Amino acid sequence: MSAPLLRFERVRAGFGSLEVLRDVDLEVHAGEFVALVGPSGCGKTTILNLASGWLAPSGGRVERASRVRMVFQQDGLFPWRTVAENVRLGLRHVADEAERARREAEFLALVDLAPFAGHYPHQLSGGMRQRAELARALAGDTGLLLMDEPFSSLDYLARLRMRAELARLLTEQPRTVVLVTHDIEEAAQLADRVLVLSERPARIRDEVRLQAPRPRAATDPDVVRAVHHILTLLGLESDREAPALAPVEVP
Repeated sequence: MSAPLLRFERVRAGFGSLEVLRDVDLEVHAGEFVALVGPSGCGKTTILNLASGWLAPSGGRVERASRVRMVFQQDGLFPWRTVAENVRLGLRHVADEAERARREAEFLALVDLAPFAGHYPHQLSGGMRQRAELARALAGDTGLLLMDEPFSSLDYLARLRMRAELARLLTEQPRTVVLVTHDIEEAAQLADRVLVLSERPARIRDEVRLQAPRPRAATDPDVVRAVHHILTLLGLESDREAPALAPVEVP
């Protein structure tokens, strides 16, 4: 197997006297989609900040073999720029102007926003803004996407659509993804591996591998089994309970 794009070796992190992460070991390889779930405040976003380089560990080592791009819960679009101009920011590495324009049009079409190229973010729905943010992230010269609750501000139906959209985009523009989410169903539907974190100071307490190929439906038996297993690990369901199909988030 090739060297991982991202590696944590016995990583520790904290803020003053608050210990957030303790001896976290993690490897993410090219083409993988890895999701992180766990109790609120356990350190999931801290792991993304360490992975991006925005935060230095207090112990251990973080290694990155790729440029990274963060996609946030609230989209990072510049409100004074149009959709096309925001996507164009992801193409700053393309020197040739004609090629940059061609690729801009390609990514706008990829997310079905070509008719809205001249619109500003405030003129778009929440789902459309997230699609524009994904287009900009995919357009960038990065192999690793770090996604921090990117769909949590959307209603449930919009989130379902965005999951399908993300799965489609990654089929057409493959990237390696690390996703933080409270939505266990979302993690099981999208990821190849779901890492379940403990209470703070967080450790990886279990890894759940999904065998069904991506993209997969929320009702896929592999997804339902994974959701039930994760809920059981988190003490939100018992082994005797039947797997729940309803969306469940960690409180």
